[in-house]
Amino acid sequence: METAVSVAQGNSMENTVTPWGPTGYVTYKRTYARRINDEEQNGATEEFPQTIKRVLDACQSQLGCGFSEEERQEFGKYLLALKGSVAGRFLWQLGTATVEKLGLMSLQNCALTVINDPVEPFIWAFDALMLGSGVGYNLQKEHVHEIPKVKYKVTLTRKDTKDADFIVPDTREGWIELLRKVLKYHFSSGFSFSYSTICIRGKGSPIKGFGGTASGPEELCTGIEQINELLNSRVGKKLRPIDVLDIMNIIGSIVVAGNVRRSAQIAIGDAEDLQFLSAKRWDKGNVPNWRAMSNNSVVCNDINYLPEQFWNGYDGKGEPYGLINLKLARSCGRLGEAEYPDPDVQGFNPCGEQSLNNYETCCLSEVFLPNVESYDELCRLLRYLYIVNKHSLRLKCHQEKTNDIVHKNMRMGIGVTGYLQSSEEQKGWLKPAYGWLRNLDKEYSAEQGWPTSIKLTTCKPSGTMALLPGVTPGVHPGFAHYFIRRIRMASNQPIVDICRNNGYPVEYQKNFDGTADRNTVVVSFPSSYPESTVVAKDLTAVQQLEYVKRLQTEWSDNAVSCTVYYKKDELPSVKEWLLKNYNDSIKSVSFLLHSDHGFAQAPYEEITKDQYVTLVKKVKPLTAVSFNQEELDNSGCETGHCPIR
Repeated sequence: METAVSVAQGNSMENTVTPWGPTGYVTYKRTYARRINDEEQNGATEEFPQTIKRVLDACQSQLGCGFSEEERQEFGKYLLALKGSVAGRFLWQLGTATVEKLGLMSLQNCALTVINDPVEPFIWAFDALMLGSGVGYNLQKEHVHEIPKVKYKVTLTRKDTKDADFIVPDTREGWIELLRKVLKYHFSSGFSFSYSTICIRGKGSPIKGFGGTASGPEELCTGIEQINELLNSRVGKKLRPIDVLDIMNIIGSIVVAGNVRRSAQIAIGDAEDLQFLSAKRWDKGNVPNWRAMSNNSVVCNDINYLPEQFWNGYDGKGEPYGLINLKLARSCGRLGEAEYPDPDVQGFNPCGEQSLNNYETCCLSEVFLPNVESYDELCRLLRYLYIVNKHSLRLKCHQEKTNDIVHKNMRMGIGVTGYLQSSEEQKGWLKPAYGWLRNLDKEYSAEQGWPTSIKLTTCKPSGTMALLPGVTPGVHPGFAHYFIRRIRMASNQPIVDICRNNGYPVEYQKNFDGTADRNTVVVSFPSSYPESTVVAKDLTAVQQLEYVKRLQTEWSDNAVSCTVYYKKDELPSVKEWLLKNYNDSIKSVSFLLHSDHGFAQAPYEEITKDQYVTLVKKVKPLTAVSFNQEELDNSGCETGHCPIR
């Protein structure tokens, strides 16, 4: 193979030092370290070398990557040195029986469905969310209007006895079946029924396989009844996109209820749908808490037709919506290349970096570009990440439609992060590396007898993964040189008490209505970037957009996820830039006020150097975390609360 690369000499994993960022180690322990199955360890969780060993072993045993021992050592060193990483889902799941049982969906980051049927898209999304995948859904009017009118009012009765019409099994499939019945009966039979939750384990019970504790049946019942009430209110009428948004958001709130995992959604609607545009105008009040479950974007294939009402949320009184250019996403890969069109794209994943077809999923991986030392090293790293992703995409999926489209497209997203901390030389490697990677895909796919991948590269926001080495996330600038980084955790995670005992502020998450979500806490970490780091206040919004355009041209054939920080007085220049560039240069983009954005407990808050120094003196750094964790067996995904990693 012309694209083959030799293993570099002296690349043993032994004694490799991991260059953790300020919150890298605690992020790793919170998110990716599994319990060690050894009685002598008394329930302790992995350290990073153990996690990497588990991943490398699974690349052979579960994915069949076929790495030689020399390749294994080199790949392992790259992972330990944080030059790159497999997806967080892979770090958490590879080597567990969950992969054996669930196959493809256990490792997929991104998913999309089109809401054009009264039952199946909702059921599919519920399933994907419970299996830990972020879900996008297209609720444009042209699709939602294909759904027939709601025909029947359904009376739903909770009856926690053995003689109920339906006893909900304590399984992912059981929860899905309850939702299926509710949806189906509203549109077909009109059958009212009773259901029982006597089989669902109580709140706080261990969830096996993915980890964590159960939420109990209450959140499921509350969400199902809210969906039933919404459908009853639309009897004799068609569902509107705003109704679909609420149903999907309620599904997300059911999934996240136990707080073992989060629910990531993106709702993609019409730019002229004023109800949809106003769904998160919290300044008007009466915004249901469940609407926090999704990011919202509109389809705009021609910026000249974007209505002025779109900008109503950009003054801090509501959430600014993102823009999706389906026309451009369907026509090309990297900008200016017609060789890799994607004509069936219907939307994007929740962070907007992966274009997807209906019922399609895909996997990700990451290159920490500032830590890569040469073009040759980049290509060697890309080869390993590519092979792992490619083999994972050949796993079977229990959803037939998904199985077919994933095996046809073989879509992956090898991303870069820390872009604005990288040198011009490092940035310059990306364009030729993409061509190298395309050649590798052609040759490797031919050798394996598999289809080539319709897309290979991306740039994701990298919020969590970028924390590990402490680099700037994706194509974003650093938020500030000194800042508070807020990380959400389940209230019952042992690491929360460790953070509290070490002096880090811990508070309950605040809902839209001002109430406290006692299942989730927000932990605040004083953080900093080196003085040489490009930070948001040093870049205009237009300069950030130019970086998106450059990466879309040189590297990403999917899309470039970027939340552009802007100040209110920059909006005219943003609009002017979009008028000149959007149609031919941007596949997806979102915006956020750098400050005065109205978000409570925002992930980032700028502070002064003096404030940072004061806060650091009050805390004990988390450089080693040891705690016992209830072991969870591998019987599946009961109650459906699985982590997005």
